[in-house]
Amino acid sequence: MSEVFKGSFTQQEPIPEAGIEAAIRVMRHGRLHRYNTVPGELSETALLEQEFAQSTGAKYCIAVASGGYAMATALRAVGVRPGDRVLSNAFTLAPVPGAIAAVSAVPVFVGVTPSLTIDLDDLEAKSGDAKVLLLSHMRGHICDMDRLMAICNGAGITVIEDCAHTMGAAWKGVPSGRFGTVGCYSCQTYKHVNSGEGGFFVTDDAEVAARAVILSGSYMLYERHLAAPPKEAFETIRYETPNISGRMDNLRAAILRPQIAALATQCARWNGLYHRLESGLRGTPGLEVIERPEEETIVGSSIQFLLTDWPAERIRDVIARCGARGVELKWFGAREPVGFTSRYDSWRYAPAAPMPDSDRILHGIVDMRVPLTFSEEDCDLIARIIRAEVGAVWQDAA
Repeated sequence: MSEVFKGSFTQQEPIPEAGIEAAIRVMRHGRLHRYNTVPGELSETALLEQEFAQSTGAKYCIAVASGGYAMATALRAVGVRPGDRVLSNAFTLAPVPGAIAAVSAVPVFVGVTPSLTIDLDDLEAKSGDAKVLLLSHMRGHICDMDRLMAICNGAGITVIEDCAHTMGAAWKGVPSGRFGTVGCYSCQTYKHVNSGEGGFFVTDDAEVAARAVILSGSYMLYERHLAAPPKEAFETIRYETPNISGRMDNLRAAILRPQIAALATQCARWNGLYHRLESGLRGTPGLEVIERPEEETIVGSSIQFLLTDWPAERIRDVIARCGARGVELKWFGAREPVGFTSRYDSWRYAPAAPMPDSDRILHGIVDMRVPLTFSEEDCDLIARIIRAEVGAVWQDAA
């Protein structure tokens, strides 16, 4: 009888007890708004910002309502205006072009390589098309950041990093989010820390940070931050910058603080599961694992593989057969958006010319979440199921 996986691909671990207790304290005193403090009190949100800044090595951090809000705030803070062109990945999720559209700018899509990273040759070719790159480290894959920054610095391009899938990851030991002017992170349920929704914005640029604080909705209470620039940085900015409220609240911050403290441990656990799955999938006929460069410190919270040049109906057959055995796979090659998956040509508010080389890669990308509620034995079973079903469809096509 065929094996069936009976676990959940969407079940998260519980919030740590320390976070639950801190959240209850916040609910008991009722001061959920980040600026609603009593004399001598430091808000949970201000403390969280300070702790996250320290964990990344950034000077400044603003905790906000979502990763998407962080990206739109970053674009505004670095000076993107309506009609400006902004470079970004063809392989990403909808909040990335959505952030560009939110500031009435125009996405210019850059191709994807078989390593699932931004195509640096294509970026170099398009480097004269825009002055800002919103770089998505999609599904945790980090490109050669030395070459990327050399291209962008040479062309005068400001880099904003979308680190929704790379909190805790690094390139040559430098944390994701610390190469560009701004790093943006997500705390949405399926990311590396879980507050349901939420995000972070980090930078070393005092002017950009001050703009972000005002944009996030500080009013004139910016001195209550612990990881923001000194008040002198706000002297002119506070009059020129609109309030586009998107603050994080103390309840979510209380939940997140112990998770940030435990992030390195959680990342190591994810990587153990990821490598177990990767080992189980290696050598499957017709299936290509994604090779990760030595310079990259990964966080394996999801895993991808390629079914390159497979006809669409056979990929759909693999997805269906695995689904029937309890393994939930997502396909980025579908012509219509499904769930969280979509393609650059799905976003009709951001028209783009066809990208045949990238289309070939996108067509073959299969994606799977790796929640920490999985065990190593779960990963072995899941890999056996995928291997068997890919192999069966491959044999049928032979």
